[in-house]
Amino acid sequence: MAPAPLELLWARDDLAAVFMCGWPFAREGAVRPIVAAPIPLTSPPGQALYRSHFIVRADRAYKLLADTFGGRLAYTVDSSHSGYNAPRHHLLTYRSHERPALYGATVGPLITPRGVVEAVLGGEADVGPVDSYAYDLLCRHDPALMEDIRVLDSTEWVPMPLLVGSLGGDAGAARALGLVLRCAAKDPVARPILADLALAGFALPAAADYSVTVEWDADARDSGYEIVM
Repeated sequence: MAPAPLELLWARDDLAAVFMCGWPFAREGAVRPIVAAPIPLTSPPGQALYRSHFIVRADRAYKLLADTFGGRLAYTVDSSHSGYNAPRHHLLTYRSHERPALYGATVGPLITPRGVVEAVLGGEADVGPVDSYAYDLLCRHDPALMEDIRVLDSTEWVPMPLLVGSLGGDAGAARALGLVLRCAAKDPVARPILADLALAGFALPAAADYSVTVEWDADARDSGYEIVM
């Protein structure tokens, strides 16, 4: 559990189906056995995709993301796609030689999307990224927390974090478990559970789909934008 780093969980050798960010999955070679990827209710229909929302307090006067420049940008951890890599890629288009840094300060690592929400609500940060699936879950299960939060902008869609097994794990077992999950949307017992998880079902992603996360990192680094700010 947070604040323990997820890397400690992913390093275990007894994983059957563990949620893993697509960026570290791709960076270690996309070699883990893939079980499935969730399909959020708010993603394009039938697609296991998500994005990062830039959130602000609802009572702030910001109309555009550029209105937050010069303020304080929150982030989760610098190994997260949704909490660091994706927002950095999105911000890349706003940078220039004259303005290499967009924000006056960064606030983090805040570890979790909830940490970013709380920092924005508490005034410690002016804006921060929250992955769209985490945003859906917080809105569904903690609406009081989210009632004063507003989405100002969003990144492009990318493949959802996926359920994987341990490095060197049984690919056959992963496929069998994934098949069960992909059938869940047709199961009347499972459907209410999926709804409570804000999911439409599960899909089987291709390992190569997650290369986009590495490409976005390379784009930022090639432009000299290694640290999101």
